[in-house]
Amino acid sequence: MAWLVADLRDVAQDHGLLRIRLADRTHSVTPFLAMEFSKHAAVLEAAGHRVIKLNVGQPDFGAPPAVVRGMRAALDEQRTSYTPALGIWELRRAIARHYATTHGIELDPERVLVTAGASAALLLLTAALVNPGDEVLVADPSYPCNRHFLSSFGAEVKLVPTTPATRYQLDTALLEQHWGPRTRGLMVATPSNPTGTSVPAAELAAMCRYADERDGWRIVDEIYLGLQDGTPHTAIASDADALVISSFSKYFGMTGWRLGWCVVPRAMVPVLERLAQNYYICPSAPAQYAAVACFDDESIAICEERRAQLALRRGLVLRGLKAIGLDVPVVPDGAFYVYINISSTGLDAMAFCERVLQEAHVALTPGHDFGRAGAGQHVRLSYAAAEADLVEALQRLGAVMARL
Repeated sequence: MAWLVADLRDVAQDHGLLRIRLADRTHSVTPFLAMEFSKHAAVLEAAGHRVIKLNVGQPDFGAPPAVVRGMRAALDEQRTSYTPALGIWELRRAIARHYATTHGIELDPERVLVTAGASAALLLLTAALVNPGDEVLVADPSYPCNRHFLSSFGAEVKLVPTTPATRYQLDTALLEQHWGPRTRGLMVATPSNPTGTSVPAAELAAMCRYADERDGWRIVDEIYLGLQDGTPHTAIASDADALVISSFSKYFGMTGWRLGWCVVPRAMVPVLERLAQNYYICPSAPAQYAAVACFDDESIAICEERRAQLALRRGLVLRGLKAIGLDVPVVPDGAFYVYINISSTGLDAMAFCERVLQEAHVALTPGHDFGRAGAGQHVRLSYAAAEADLVEALQRLGAVMARL
């Protein structure tokens, strides 16, 4: 942990040396620890060590072959000019058809907005919805960047502690307990990062109704929906006014392509178009033309095969963690994460992750990234890595646990 303290001290010193006054929000946005551990894993790799990186949620597979062919064609045909701010019509229509095929929902393509990654979708929605002082309910633990987007626009993010009893997710009972006079909306992620758990369809519908009855908005992060067990359930199925965010990064394996989308009520489209025009002009043109091929039969078949492979990796990891004495309080049913309780080791999550990185050369992410509730007793492991790497990482973790 000494290296992280040194990094934070350097940042503070850099701020002190600047003659330009920085905005207050720069102090409230904390380091993204998953990326900090990647930086220090890179130092070990430079020294000749083989580090197995289970700290970042990045699939070991890339875009489907048809998408890669589509990118080459887009470049060969010089389709690299600005596109409409909300994305090319072909892609918006393909996404809408995907909802019809996968979820049985007839969706007007006008309501589908293509964005520069799911992060840009959240940027647009936050800018459109949040006024300074608005309270927003978010589960604890949850993906850190989501709450930082909200707070950067002046929201007072209320992290609602969750437990294994609710599968680390918000539910209606928690909304009733924490919804107050200044609450303007909530953000739900299903399946969730870091826990890999989903909200049951009936519970998600009930939460959306609860917010709607109080004139509250609801953003539903469905980035990992394609990687959910069984038949995935989108919030749009039960709440036409839900604001849904999705991405090409996880299910389609296109993390660096920076392409996502959101589905919004028709009345919001002109507002978000105006914001998109000003904030980033448009998403990447060649990435959009290529992404149309994500939804053909060949690509979907490949992605479904990968989803099955990830489920097998999850079983391997869960069995391996149990064998070496690490507890997973809630078995995930989606995404590619397990949220591990390491309290039996007697170490804080930061100390545990540092020791595992230095001694076993395995990178994990401490729970401090994801909130405050039990953060020091949990770490996140991503099983999006290759199966051979997972097997070796479990062996290395077992050696550390034996010494503990």
